[in-house]
Amino acid sequence: MVNNKLLINERQADLGQFMVGRLLPFRGKRQVGPFTFIDHMGPATIEKDRYFDVDQHPHIGLSTLTYLFKGEIEHRDSLGSVKIITPGDVGFMTAGHGVTHTERTPKAKRTGEAFEMHGYQIWIALPKDQEDIEPHFQFFDKSEILSWSQDNLKIKLVAGHAFGKSAPLQGYSPLFMVDILAKEETTLDLSNQLKGEVAFVIVEGEITEKDHKVKAGQMLISKTDEQCKICLAKGTRLLLFGGEPLGQEHFLLWNFVSSDKAKLKEASERWQQKAFPKVPEDETYIPIPEVFLRK
Repeated sequence: MVNNKLLINERQADLGQFMVGRLLPFRGKRQVGPFTFIDHMGPATIEKDRYFDVDQHPHIGLSTLTYLFKGEIEHRDSLGSVKIITPGDVGFMTAGHGVTHTERTPKAKRTGEAFEMHGYQIWIALPKDQEDIEPHFQFFDKSEILSWSQDNLKIKLVAGHAFGKSAPLQGYSPLFMVDILAKEETTLDLSNQLKGEVAFVIVEGEITEKDHKVKAGQMLISKTDEQCKICLAKGTRLLLFGGEPLGQEHFLLWNFVSSDKAKLKEASERWQQKAFPKVPEDETYIPIPEVFLRK
């Protein structure tokens, strides 16, 4: 604990050929606003025989957001969407009542030459009355993302409302995701700039909150909503996540999110019966890990 804030360190998780650092959920803090799950991918060197390949897997009750600093991911889903996500782009898939997708290194990057991979994959829980909406996929090119400079900071509004501005991507409840780079050492005052709970994910560099330093690979969650003031060292990059809480508890079971545990069980059974829609021309299948079947 850092004064009135919660400090969280990354925990490593193995995705087969790729290691990620998991920041959320965390014991004692399951969500920040509607943000339910945050995985940090890399930084890592991707090379021959170690490409990023996540086979067919399902989701319900959430939206996934993919945001990269380096590398590329090809997104394919059961809706027929095919999109290569590159640094600065935003891929946003809303699962609703059920969708299946894959994430892979694109064919054009499978040349045998090594390249760097670095980014974040995020789950955003849907409000209770929208958990069963029709699935769909949205893509926002880097050129569409709002970007500006102020107070020695370069700011990109990835999603939602912040700093008096609105992003093309709004989501389904009041939220924000902001990418901030400090060109010089500076102080960031968030008073009246955001609404709701806020988490600081330090991508590179460090921030100082009162007398405490928070370094890359850590996440700081404020317990006093948006009334925060922090100091960023020169070259520090951080992501701000958060927004208004959804108002009801949401539960997780493997890749499924819902405010109703019965829906999680039903989705689990559907996936085991291979009753979810499939990604076209893809026969891969990730079974539910045994640990989740016992819950």
